Amino acid sequence: MPFLTSAQRTLLQGVSRLGYANPFLPERVELERAVLGGEFIEGEPVWSYRAEHPEPRANVWRIVARLEPLVEQLGARLRTGVSAREPELALYEDAALQLLYQRCYPKFYAAGFGSEQSNPGRWRFYNEFLADWRHFFAIDGVSFPNERDPRHTFACFRQIQRAFDITFRDIIGSSLPAARLRGAVWQSIFTHDMRRYRRTLYARMGEFATLITGPSGTGKELVARSIAESRYVPFDDRRLGFADDGEPAFLPINISALSPTLVESELFGHKRGAFTGAVADRRGFLETCPELGSVFLDELGDMDPGIQVKLLRVIETRTFHPVGETAGRQFRGKLIAATNRDLAQAMRKGQFREDLYYRLCSDQVTTPSLAEQLAASPSVLRELVFYMARRVAGVEGDALAGEVLPWIAGNLGTEYAWPGNYRELEQCVKNVLIRRNYRPALAGAEDPVEEFANQVRAGRLTADELLRRYVTVVYSRTGSYEETARRLGLDRRTVKAKVDAALLGRLRGAGDRPYA
Repeated sequence: MPFLTSAQRTLLQGVSRLGYANPFLPERVELERAVLGGEFIEGEPVWSYRAEHPEPRANVWRIVARLEPLVEQLGARLRTGVSAREPELALYEDAALQLLYQRCYPKFYAAGFGSEQSNPGRWRFYNEFLADWRHFFAIDGVSFPNERDPRHTFACFRQIQRAFDITFRDIIGSSLPAARLRGAVWQSIFTHDMRRYRRTLYARMGEFATLITGPSGTGKELVARSIAESRYVPFDDRRLGFADDGEPAFLPINISALSPTLVESELFGHKRGAFTGAVADRRGFLETCPELGSVFLDELGDMDPGIQVKLLRVIETRTFHPVGETAGRQFRGKLIAATNRDLAQAMRKGQFREDLYYRLCSDQVTTPSLAEQLAASPSVLRELVFYMARRVAGVEGDALAGEVLPWIAGNLGTEYAWPGNYRELEQCVKNVLIRRNYRPALAGAEDPVEEFANQVRAGRLTADELLRRYVTVVYSRTGSYEETARRLGLDRRTVKAKVDAALLGRLRGAGDRPYA
């Protein structure tokens, strides 16, 4: 009798694919459907936090209920000496790991995110995990194809739970742009291949810098924090604790808020007397950042060219020199940077170094605008208002949301572009709470290129309008009918006829503004 029947093999193959899928992309839901068949409960096309119904999906627990008896049955057969081929053992292994993770998940969740000192003994359930581990994998005469250290698996489980809950909680919205953003964050943490990550890359992800781009007010710092707080942390089974308990994981510095001298001092540190006002030695973020921590450089596009050179060296060699000191220091953490500026344009103008950009962009995440989310799914506005109202007003949040939504509908309308993005929406919620009114500071001042892009995404333009506006955008960049015609494959006379004078004036008035 074979170790697996055809039906069991099909189920375990589906479970194996499910276990290594990106949980935030539509493929995850489709894999659940494939595993459960007729028992699948229909719902949203992506996993997202719902402010009014935040409970997890029931399909997960249906899969666990189907998986548990099968894994126990197969484990019992292995213990009685039934032989299995390596591919079958790999399927059993993946299924047992999924079951083990689901048993641990509620305990990881209950342990929270604070330091060990705030909850001593919270990892004692490792002993229960270890007993289950031995039950599933310590089988005499059986050598599994992917044998691993249980401490490493426990650490991976904790990282997966932590990364999922942080990303799920902080990056909200049921639209596909929001789902793609959560999926991109997941890949920044684990790469697209979680099997390879689990084998080797878990120890090397700190070597890869991450660049986050997108309009102002779209949550770039939330993305950076999600990545920084979801790094792999080794588990010590002797003291029953993780290596990062009590250590700062996220060290942010806003480059645009400080002078170049202060940025350099905050980042690299300085020796006493290195410059006027340096009255004592100072350790910078690159030195104080622990190995499992991350330094976040916000508004990277505003960085002084001289500091860009020094930052490039940090990425290339993982070393740096404090201001006024010749001895090198080692940077042990991860570097995350964000900007709302068009770096391609900044490089063309010589304002941003190409070599630094290419060192940063090996891992790049782009945050969508609020208008892009709303164009894809108008109901997202309701979700965000409820989420923000609860954060602003606590137990009064739902009542506040019930005031904000009709106010927006009656005063701003469904077509309002929210040029300040999520930050503006939050200020709208606060203004309605305090004054029952909100006056948009940027009403009518949206960047014309961003406005054009949002209208394209929403499908609001006729073919003629689309051509006219695109021709005008390109002409505003080239300043030449001939060059515009060459780039677009059009006749010069067509280009001249299609240029919109009003839009051209807005584009020239926007000048070299960043795209938010």
